Amino acid sequence: MNSRERVVAALNHEIPDRVPFDLGSSAVTGIAAGELYLLKKALGLGEEPVYVHEPFQVLGSVDNETLDAVGADIIGVWPKKTFAGFENKNWRDWQLFDRTPVKIPEGFVYDADETGALYLYPQGDRSVKPSMKMPYNGNYFDVLVRQEPVDENNLNGREDFKDDFTVFSEEELRDTETEVNRLYKDTNRALFGANCFLSLGDAALNPGPGMKRTPGIRKHEDWYMAHLLYPNYIKEVFEYQTEIALKNLALYKEAVGDKIAIAYVSGADFGTQKSEFMSADMFREFYAPFYKKVNTWIHNNTTWKTFFHSCGSIVKLLDDFVDIGVDILNPVQCSAVDMDAEFLKEKYGKSFTFWGGAVNTQQTLPFGTPEQVYEEVKTRMRIFSPGGGFVCCSIHNIQNKVPIENLTAYLNAVKDFNSGKI
Repeated sequence: MNSRERVVAALNHEIPDRVPFDLGSSAVTGIAAGELYLLKKALGLGEEPVYVHEPFQVLGSVDNETLDAVGADIIGVWPKKTFAGFENKNWRDWQLFDRTPVKIPEGFVYDADETGALYLYPQGDRSVKPSMKMPYNGNYFDVLVRQEPVDENNLNGREDFKDDFTVFSEEELRDTETEVNRLYKDTNRALFGANCFLSLGDAALNPGPGMKRTPGIRKHEDWYMAHLLYPNYIKEVFEYQTEIALKNLALYKEAVGDKIAIAYVSGADFGTQKSEFMSADMFREFYAPFYKKVNTWIHNNTTWKTFFHSCGSIVKLLDDFVDIGVDILNPVQCSAVDMDAEFLKEKYGKSFTFWGGAVNTQQTLPFGTPEQVYEEVKTRMRIFSPGGGFVCCSIHNIQNKVPIENLTAYLNAVKDFNSGKI
């Protein structure tokens, strides 16, 4: 099989010739720019600056040479704009706090305070308040909440979020079409549509990191309380967001056809380390109807598989995920309460493709020994791979400052498993 065939087989719960592997195809399956620089160096691929194509998490763009070297089977078709609202173009030299050389786009406009913390401006516009902050010596940005005064008697979700969710422009669609055609022709990798189409109530997006103005309810605590205090407001936002998503999906389908294999539907987290954010009843009332509508459209009109990311313990929501049409579950956080790998595979292995789960990026990968990393990856691949329905990937993005020996052990375990050595 080539990579594209391998991924499609796994997504269809057929047994591929080997387990497909992902590194860097989306904003939740990527690698920090500083760590990517170390990896490229360790692989003998030079010491050229890494392109930071998602400033929010300071993710590095994984080039074809690196994808080839690690045996990656998927490549992302990225949106034109970053989380901060500016485009990836007109690159310039920059350095991370540890002096790792990188490239950043011209829209990456920031200021530093007296502590050395960096403040990033939405759409590169210094005339408005910064929307993100990176503490001195930090590894990624935190979203800053810029909630304006809220008139509780005149809430209007459509008006408040009209600029957050917009229909693709003709320029965006033509750029996407060109990129998809290029990648489909020049590589045999499966293409991941990395635009996040819906992501209802996403804590990273609700504050509006790419917006110059942020009217309406934006604070995390206010937003979650609004489900009970102003339920119609939340539903109004979600209705509008879903309408835009359906329009964008139709336009996207016209631009890319069935050349992509995966559509990134949602990146919203519904779990903490110990439990879900909300009850299953609340999920069914506020979220399920909208997600089901979008997933149904995708299944009825395309060959794409629906990709859902949610960190944390979400066991009590998984039956609902099945019902709303989730095809792919990511990042499969096995360290969270009740998210045992064997349980997930046994109960939901025929319902979901597990995309992730290979290694714990909170503990094992950064703080374990190479031997512990290798053993964990081997064990997880043995659990998740039988019968297909598994794409090997770390649990969320590989973070900065992971010992290169540990990262190498991770990649070696994947390679050894796929070659039959273990």
